[in-house]
Amino acid sequence: MNNLLFDIKVDLSTNSVSIDKEFTAERSLVWDAFTTKELLDKWWAPKPYESKTKAMDFVVGGRRFYAMVSPEGQEMWQLQQYTSITHKTNFKFLSVFADKDENPHLPGSNWDLNFSEEDEITRVSITIHNESRERMEKMLEMGFKEGFTMTLNELSTLINKK
Repeated sequence: MNNLLFDIKVDLSTNSVSIDKEFTAERSLVWDAFTTKELLDKWWAPKPYESKTKAMDFVVGGRRFYAMVSPEGQEMWQLQQYTSITHKTNFKFLSVFADKDENPHLPGSNWDLNFSEEDEITRVSITIHNESRERMEKMLEMGFKEGFTMTLNELSTLINKK
């Protein structure tokens, strides 16, 4: 199905990004892809990078600590701290860059992910609000929009194989 929604909007006036992406899959499968370490590591990085999760505890107050690893082995660490979880419907986290020892490099960005399903199509709506203009600009400079597009397309490929 090629008519699935996929939209990314950047709003510099509010330091935010909104993403809407549809998948031909049940909500529970898409939810698991976003909340399970083993599945996240299969798609949460634009190729040729790989995602490697060092620690993950998907509970309110828990965290995911992972690296995006380049083909040359360079690691770029991220820390996600879960602030809210409504099972199979919504979760929120604070995302910050970090060093390999899990020391955060503030400021970060607040992610709000919403999951809905209709007629076997699951929509994920993501809002990312950056704490500062500097953080927003850094995300964009690092190719966030292009990279996250590739990443979500990787998830579509993974889901279509299921």
